[in-house]
Amino acid sequence: MLTERVFQDRLNAPVLRDGVQTVDLTNLTIDLRSDNTAFRDRFYPVLQRKLNETNPPLALDLSGSIVRGNLDFGRLGLNVPLYGSALSPLLSVEERQQLERDRRRLSQLRQLSRSSLLEFGSQNEEDFQVMVFRGRLKFVETRFLDIVDFTNTFFLDRVDGIGAVFAKALRGADARFSQTVRLTNARFSGEAIFQNDIFFEDLELNGARFEEQVRFRGSTFKNKVIFHGSVFNNIANFENVSFLKVSDFSQTNWQDRSWFSKAHFSDDLILTNSSFMEAVNFRESQLDRSVNLRSSSISGLMDFSDTQFSENAHLNVSNLTFDSEKAMLSGNPGQIGRVISIPTLQGNENLLKNLIRNFRKLEQIEDVNLVDCKRASLKQKDLIKQLFLININTASFMRLQKIGLSDTQIEEIFDRRQIKPFTNLSEILILEKFNLTTYVKVRDRIVASPPLSLIKRFQRTIEFLSISILLLLSQNGTSFELVFGIGVFSIAYFGVLFWGIDRFRRQLPAPIVPKSEETVWMLSSFSLLIGLGLSEIFHCSPQPLLTLICLSVALIPVPAWLLFLIYKNRHDLDLINVSYFVEDGSMRQLRLTIGRLPVIPRCTLFRDRYEPILFDRRWNWLNYYDLSSNNLFKFCFNDIRLRDREIPGSISALVWYQWGLGLFYVALLLWTLSRTIPGLNLFLYLK
Repeated sequence: MLTERVFQDRLNAPVLRDGVQTVDLTNLTIDLRSDNTAFRDRFYPVLQRKLNETNPPLALDLSGSIVRGNLDFGRLGLNVPLYGSALSPLLSVEERQQLERDRRRLSQLRQLSRSSLLEFGSQNEEDFQVMVFRGRLKFVETRFLDIVDFTNTFFLDRVDGIGAVFAKALRGADARFSQTVRLTNARFSGEAIFQNDIFFEDLELNGARFEEQVRFRGSTFKNKVIFHGSVFNNIANFENVSFLKVSDFSQTNWQDRSWFSKAHFSDDLILTNSSFMEAVNFRESQLDRSVNLRSSSISGLMDFSDTQFSENAHLNVSNLTFDSEKAMLSGNPGQIGRVISIPTLQGNENLLKNLIRNFRKLEQIEDVNLVDCKRASLKQKDLIKQLFLININTASFMRLQKIGLSDTQIEEIFDRRQIKPFTNLSEILILEKFNLTTYVKVRDRIVASPPLSLIKRFQRTIEFLSISILLLLSQNGTSFELVFGIGVFSIAYFGVLFWGIDRFRRQLPAPIVPKSEETVWMLSSFSLLIGLGLSEIFHCSPQPLLTLICLSVALIPVPAWLLFLIYKNRHDLDLINVSYFVEDGSMRQLRLTIGRLPVIPRCTLFRDRYEPILFDRRWNWLNYYDLSSNNLFKFCFNDIRLRDREIPGSISALVWYQWGLGLFYVALLLWTLSRTIPGLNLFLYLK
């Protein structure tokens, strides 16, 4: 029990602890209740004078003690004016510099309140004070049975409260902490208020337990924040908080709602292996770096609506679990799907399905498609690993040596896989000869998967090519603009090919070539359409060069070979001066031609309807684009086909080739439309 005599003895005999002279009030019962008024009224001024009369100031150690009654740490500090230049002469040069770091900001925060009060003449500038606690404060495993108050207090030295117990409210609004604050494994049984605080150095609250509401609203953390393993049993309010360095909330348990709205995260936010039982609100927050939700679980709504994500920001949701029917991840349509990051397919198949189902419930079709595209990309990467990386379950001794494994490591792998094949690459860390350094060195060059037979390898290859083509040409059916750009490019390409073979026939004995005016119109329109197609490809495709390479494989080799055959063989036909293409002269109208073939029927009656296109019209060049659109889009304004006689086989093959490509293109186009039109998408996919 701390009596007057014991109190005086401890004050008169400071002890040297951690290199600092300390007032030792450890392992005592300190009674500051109202029925002990005489002692309480003497406790504050005497202890305050003792702590501040020396330079450097004495530290205060309350470790292991039990404090009864309200404890106000502000009354143990110095009163320093918030405005003006007057500072206590007891402050050292370092302490003055530390205090000046925040006085200007604190003054600005109080300016509105000051101005309002001065209007009524009820306050003067000198009335505003900040309490400065100069020395080190330690209360390891101290039990505070009543209210603890350090409102508007500036702590210039370290605060160490490991394992402290706060049985009632902790009031700490507008406090400042110049050095590290350690409240590891502390227990807050009452409300904890840290509103508008500033922490200049690390805040360590790992393993803390908050039984009632905790408020950090408007606070600023200028260094690391560690809440690792903490438990929040009531509402946690982090609204409008600034996290300037890494904030670690890993393995935390949130039993009630948590609010991070309007918060600013300048560095990584770590929420790995955390559990959220109720809603989590990140509305209007700003994220400059990653949010790591790996292996976490949500049971309510996690809301990122109106959140600002910088270019470097993303949500790592690998192995995220939806633990209830109410669990939902939401954000701005078209934004949240882009920032979601899932590094590997293995272990995340169910998560991807849940995310797709989640966004369909929210009718955010664009985000559904973005997640589905990520799933296809991950599947592609997984197939690449299976097909091209070294399989640890089947690799020979020599191949494993080439990637840098030692003989003993290889022998250990052989022994293990004879007993049981590897199912996951991380299993090699269990082996005695392997460590994390070796794993990091070889993980991008080997894979652990079941052995593939030739048939399975062929199937995987076909699957890989199919996924790759769909990703390059349509972003797996999620980008209509990309598909449209490819269509425009292809129509222009084949249109100019058809125009060339039809209008450039021969040079001898008499040249058959188009007029210069027609050539200018054709080449100008070709350049315009090609430019439009390329702009869409480069704008919409994440890998535009690979998209163009894929497109070139379809558009260049076969047409180039057919053109070579066309101009290699001289075609002296009876209808050499007549176009190879004929038009249906019976009607002109917009029409869908999905079932139409590129040649006219053999019945001679159709020859009266189909007449050769005219060479002597200035708009003749449009006919070739119409034919190309017919074959590819299956849509035209004039039915143009190949004539049925005196037609070179190579020209017929070229037209049929484009018509065949058109079948695949229309299927791709319709599939993409079905996935990008909201109403149609919900009708087809919502279960």
